[in-house]
Amino acid sequence: MGAGRAVGLLLGVAADAVFGDPKRFHPVAAFGRAAAGLEQRVYRDHHVAGAAYSAALVGGTVLAGVVVERASRRRWWLQALTTGLVTWAVLGGRSLAAEGTAMGRELDSGDVDAARARLPHLCGREPSRLDSLGLARATVESVAENTSDAVVAPLLWGSVFGVPGLVGYRAANTLDAMVGHRSPRYRRFGWASARLDDLANLLPARVAAVLTVFGAPVVGGSASQALETWRRDGSAHPSPNAGQVEAAFAGALEIRLGGRTVYGHGAEERPVLGHGRQPDSGHVTRAVELSRVVGFGAAFLSAFVALFRR
Repeated sequence: MGAGRAVGLLLGVAADAVFGDPKRFHPVAAFGRAAAGLEQRVYRDHHVAGAAYSAALVGGTVLAGVVVERASRRRWWLQALTTGLVTWAVLGGRSLAAEGTAMGRELDSGDVDAARARLPHLCGREPSRLDSLGLARATVESVAENTSDAVVAPLLWGSVFGVPGLVGYRAANTLDAMVGHRSPRYRRFGWASARLDDLANLLPARVAAVLTVFGAPVVGGSASQALETWRRDGSAHPSPNAGQVEAAFAGALEIRLGGRTVYGHGAEERPVLGHGRQPDSGHVTRAVELSRVVGFGAAFLSAFVALFRR
């Protein structure tokens, strides 16, 4: 079982690196449509309704994953194939790198309007109020957080629980993106989805921060600053997880992140992470490189865990 799962995880990482997201019939997009349809039927401005909504969607997805895992576990090559296909479907490493690279290119050319138009592909902030430095900061923070959410976390869950872990995590993370924010509509209904995503990312976010520390020198960054900033500032962020990897990225790139953050539903005053200069287009490019390094580190770590886990 361990060998098939380990090989499958590495195959999925390779497929994501080469092909990116599936172009047609993307399972995550299909899940999102199903979740949106169910929301229209069951939405109530209440915690209980939101908890039932999250439990039904995540639980049903995990159950489907269990069926796939049990059907393939007696043949290591079949398990490798199914794990590889599912890993490819749930990872977002190449897409993240492509969007970050494109944003760095727009900022480097001085085309702020194009960068503002591209920012919603990375995060839910209000781009119209951001200048080039604000756009760069938002991009670096998004690349850091999504490196943990879209790469490290699914691989770690897959290494321990196989296909159910992969699809269950992606379901929880997708629901958090859809209904987990603090808008008036979702403050109660999305509470359970947001808390489930927080719980699912507690360990992966910290593993991502550790991998950032070790990967910093590969992109010309500072491992010592990454460790120091992570330990000092990681817990100051309002999210129990996003601040961990954002602080590590800030230290690794020797920049300053955090501060006033504007979303469509309102503004948040966030603590400052790091004590360097504000990020620019060059830091965006280096953040993408660091994201790739952390992703490949997570791939080999997850394969190791899957191979030797009993």
